[in-house]
Amino acid sequence: MFIHVLNNSVIFFSTSFPGTVVRFTGLMVSGGAGGAPHYCYDTHTNTYYLRTFGHNTMDAVPRIDHYRHTAAELGEKLIRPSLAELHDELDKVSKTLLRLLFDVISRVSDFEIFIFTQAYEGLRSFFYLFPLSLQEPFEDGYANGEEGTPTGEAAAAYTADSKGVVKFGWIKGVLVRCMLNIWGVMLFIRLSWIVGQAGIGLSVLVIAMATVVTTITGLSTSAIATNGFVRGGGAYYLISRSLGPEFGGAIGLIFAFANAVAVAMYVVGFAETVVELLKDNGALMVDEMNDIRIIGAITVVILLGISVAGMEWEAKAQIVLLVILLLAIGDFVIGTFIPVESKKLKGFFGYKAEIFTENFGPDFRGEETFFSVFAIFFPAATGILAGANISGDLADPQSAIPKGTLLAILITTLVYTGVAVSVGSCVVRDATGNVNHTIFTEWTNCTTAACKLNYDFSSCQKTECPYGLMNNFQVMSMVSGFAPLISAGIFSATLSSALASLVSAPKIFQALCKDNIYPGFLMFAKGYGKNNEPLRGYMLTFLIALGFILIAELNVIAPIISNFFLASYALINFSVFHASLAKSPGWRPAFKYYNMWISLIGAILCCIVMFVINWWAALLTYVIVLGLYIYVTYKKPDVNWGSSTQALTYLNALQHSIRLSGVEDHVKNFRPQCLVMTGAPNSRPALLHLVHAFTKNVGLMVCGHVHMGPRRQAVKELSTDLGKYQRWLIKNKMKAFYAPVHAEDLRDGGQYLMQAAGLGRMRPNTLVMGFKKNWRQADMRDVETYINLLHDAFDIQYGVVVIRLKEGLDISHLQAQGNRALALFFADQLLDASTQFQKKQGKNNIDVWWLFDDGGLTLLIPYLLTTKKKWKDCKIRVFIGGKINRIDHDRRAMATLLSKFRIDFSDIMVLGDINTKPKKENVAAFEEMIEPFRLHEDDKEQDVADKMKEDEPWRITDNELELYKTKTHRQLRLNELLKEHSSTANIIVMSLPLARKSAVSSALYMAWLEALSKDLPPVLLVRGNHQSVLTFYS
Repeated sequence: MFIHVLNNSVIFFSTSFPGTVVRFTGLMVSGGAGGAPHYCYDTHTNTYYLRTFGHNTMDAVPRIDHYRHTAAELGEKLIRPSLAELHDELDKVSKTLLRLLFDVISRVSDFEIFIFTQAYEGLRSFFYLFPLSLQEPFEDGYANGEEGTPTGEAAAAYTADSKGVVKFGWIKGVLVRCMLNIWGVMLFIRLSWIVGQAGIGLSVLVIAMATVVTTITGLSTSAIATNGFVRGGGAYYLISRSLGPEFGGAIGLIFAFANAVAVAMYVVGFAETVVELLKDNGALMVDEMNDIRIIGAITVVILLGISVAGMEWEAKAQIVLLVILLLAIGDFVIGTFIPVESKKLKGFFGYKAEIFTENFGPDFRGEETFFSVFAIFFPAATGILAGANISGDLADPQSAIPKGTLLAILITTLVYTGVAVSVGSCVVRDATGNVNHTIFTEWTNCTTAACKLNYDFSSCQKTECPYGLMNNFQVMSMVSGFAPLISAGIFSATLSSALASLVSAPKIFQALCKDNIYPGFLMFAKGYGKNNEPLRGYMLTFLIALGFILIAELNVIAPIISNFFLASYALINFSVFHASLAKSPGWRPAFKYYNMWISLIGAILCCIVMFVINWWAALLTYVIVLGLYIYVTYKKPDVNWGSSTQALTYLNALQHSIRLSGVEDHVKNFRPQCLVMTGAPNSRPALLHLVHAFTKNVGLMVCGHVHMGPRRQAVKELSTDLGKYQRWLIKNKMKAFYAPVHAEDLRDGGQYLMQAAGLGRMRPNTLVMGFKKNWRQADMRDVETYINLLHDAFDIQYGVVVIRLKEGLDISHLQAQGNRALALFFADQLLDASTQFQKKQGKNNIDVWWLFDDGGLTLLIPYLLTTKKKWKDCKIRVFIGGKINRIDHDRRAMATLLSKFRIDFSDIMVLGDINTKPKKENVAAFEEMIEPFRLHEDDKEQDVADKMKEDEPWRITDNELELYKTKTHRQLRLNELLKEHSSTANIIVMSLPLARKSAVSSALYMAWLEALSKDLPPVLLVRGNHQSVLTFYS
C-alpha cells in the first residue's frame, strides 16, 4: 500500500475498481496563535489556479451524473455530498469520511493510496467519485422515488459490453417500423373496395378521420416520450410512468396480448394469400383450412427464428420487406399510367375525368354505411406505436419516437390518399370482363362513365359482376404494371406487420414483468445476451400466435384486438391531458407541439371509434381494463414512478383544502379530528385501533410522536421515522397521518402538535391520550407534565379523551424483546388486549355514562363506533345522574333528547344514588394510594411546607384534600356503580372529571382518574370543549 499527498489533496484509487477515485482536498492543519486550526491551500503554485471550480470544496458542482437513476444505462450515478456532510460540525464530518474510507478499503483488494503533503489533523473537504455499490443504500433501495435498476456491478458489466449492444436510429428503429405496420394488406386488397363504397370524397374523409386520431395520438406519444428518459416497454412504459401502475399494468397486459394475437392475424392473412395462389394453380396440399394452418405454422416458426437471432437481423429483414413494399406501390403507380385494352373489360381505363366524377360520391350497397366502412379501414392506421414499442432498443428514444412516428403518419397518409384518388380515377365500380359488352356505335343516352368510354356494363345492375371496385379485391394487382409484385407487396405487408408484432409483444411483456406488477409473471422478466433479449417472452408469444393460427377463426377476435390497440391510444392521449391538468413541475416535455385539450379530444375519439368498430368488443375491452385496474389497485404494487395521478391527487387535495378553509364550521358537520399521542404508532396498537374505529372515513387522525433527548439525534430520527411509520400506517390500513416533533418534554411536544398539526380546516380538535398506568412508580415530574398537557388541551379549546385498558397500552418493551414466543409467555394478556379492538365485538353493550354535558362528544363517539362493521351489533346503554324521586321524568327527558338527536339506544338508566358515600374500604384504599404524594403541611413548619410545595407542586395539600373531599368520594362511588352495572360491557364511555388549574394538584387528579377507572373493561374518559357537536335542527 502506498500513500501520497499532492497540493493538499489526498487521492485514493484502485485497480480493482477501475474508475474509482476518492479525493480529499483542502486539508486542515494546526498552526497560528494558540494552535487554532486553519485551512491551508497552496496559492503559490500554478496547480491552484488551474483547478476546476468545485474541486477545492466539499460542495459538488452541478452535473448530470447526480441526477441519474441507480446504475442508469447512459452512465454511472454519482451521489452528491449530503446536507449533513456540508452542514454538521467538522469533527463529525471527519468521522463520516473516515468511516467511508475504511468501508472503501475493506471492499478493495488492491488499493493504492498516494499522498504528497504535510501532516494534518482533520479533513476540510473532499471530492469523490464512488460506484453506488460502495455507498450506503437507502432504506427502500432507491433514492427519492427512483426506479429500480440493476446493481452497480450489473451496470459496470453493461458498460463494459456496451459495444456489442444494437441500438437503432430514428429511421431504422421508428420510421421504417411504423410505415411497415401502417401499410398493411388493407392498402392492397381493401382500399379499392372502400373507394367503391364510399366514393373518392368520403374515402379521403375516412382516411383523414383516421389520421386525425393517429396524429393526435402521435403528438401525445411524442410529448410523453420527451418528458424524460424512456426505457423499454413502449406503450406500457409511457402509460405506466404517466398514469401509474394501475392503468399501466392493465393496458400493458392486454397490449402485449393484442400484439401476440396480431401476429396470428397477419400470418393468417399471408397464409390465405398463398393458399389462393395454390388454389388458382391447383396445388393445394390438403384443403384450404388445413393449408392455411400448415403455411401459417411454418411462417411463424421462421419469423420466430429471425426474431431470436437478434434485433439486428430483424431490422435487416424489415428493410428488405420495406423495399419490396415500396416497389409494389411504385408498380401500382406506374400501372395507372399504362392502360391496357384487355384491362378495360375489367373496368380499368386509366385516368379519366368521367370516372373521377362518377366515383367521387358514395354508392353504399348491401348493409354498408359510412361508419361500417370507416370501421373496416381504421385498423389499417393502427401501427403508430411500432417504433415506440421497442423504445429500449433505440439509441435516442426522446428524439427518435417523435420524428419517426409523426413522419410515418404523414407519409402513409399521403400514400393512402394518393392510392384512393388514383384507383377511384382509373377504375369503374362495376365491370363484367366480357368482350361482348364493348360498344362499337356511339350511344346518345349514356349515363355511366363506362358507357361514355364505349363499354356497356349495365347488366351489373341486375346481377353481380366479378370485376370493378365493388366486386374485385385484387384491383391493384389488375391495375399494376407487374401483378406478381403486388402479391409480393401483400406478402411484405403481412410479414412485416407480423414480425413487428412478434418483436413488440415480448418487449412490452418483459418491461411489465420487470416492474413485478403481476408477480406470477416475474420469470418472463429475464433477458439474454447483450441486447437483453426476452427469449422466454418470444416463446410465449410464439405459442399464443401458433394457437390462434391453428384455430384459424380470427374474424371474432379481430375487432377485440383493434379495440385493445385503441384503448392504449386513448390512455396515451388521456395521459397527456392528465399530466397537463395536474400541473406537476415534473411535466416538462421537450416536444412542445401538443395541447392538453386536443389530447382529451383524441382520447374521446378513440373511445368513440372503439364503439364504431364493434360495440360489444368495446364493452368487453372496458370490462377487461377495469378488471385489471381493480386487481392492480387491490394488490398495490410497491412502486413510485411520480405519476400524474399522484400529482393530480395532490392538486385536488390542495384545492379542496383551500376551498374548505373558507367554509365556516357548522355543528352538523362536526367531526372528531383526533391528535392521538401514540408515540411510535406500532407501540400502542389498542389506542390506535380504537380511535381509528370512530375516525375512519369520518374524521382526521394524527399520530403524534414526541422525540426527546439530544437534538442532533432526535432530528435524524424524525426524518427516518416519518417515512417509516407513515408506510407502516398505510400497510396496516390505518387512515391516519404520522406527525413527529422534537421537544424537551412531552408537554412542549404536545403543545407544538396541538398548535401546528393539520392544515386549514383539517386540524385536530380532540386530544387522545393513553392513561398513565405507572404514574405511581414514575417520576412525578413526568406526571406533572402529563396532567399539564391535559390542561393545555382545554386551554386551546380541544376536547380530551383518555383511554384506559387495565392491562395497559404500551407493548414496545415486548417488541424490543424480539422473541414473540417469550413475549407471549410473560405478557400474553397485554398482547391479547392490544389486539382486542381489531376483532368483531359481537352483540354486547357500549355503556355511555353521560354525567356532564360537554357539548355531546361523550355521546357522539359511541354512536360513531356503532356505525362501523366491527361494532354494529353493539347496543348503546345510557347512564345519567338524577334524583330518586324524578327517575322516570329524567329517563323520559333523556329519551326525548336522544330521539331528537336520532341516536338509537337500548336502555336509559338514571342513577339516583351517585351521591351516596362510597364504601369505607374504598376510601381507605384511596387514602393509602395518595399517602406517598401528600404534603402534610400541618405537620411541617410554614416555610418548609411552602418551599416543598414550590419545589414539588404535584403534592397534595391537606387543605386541598378537604376542599375536594366530596369530589373524591364521587369518583370512588362512580367506580362502585361502574363495577355494578358495566362490568360486562365491551367498552365504557364516561365523562372525564375536570380539575381546576392551580387548584387541584397533579397527584390528586391522577388519583381521581385511577380510582374512577380501575378494574373495569376498556374505559374512554371523554370531555368535549363544551361547544355543541350534536344538533336536532335540520
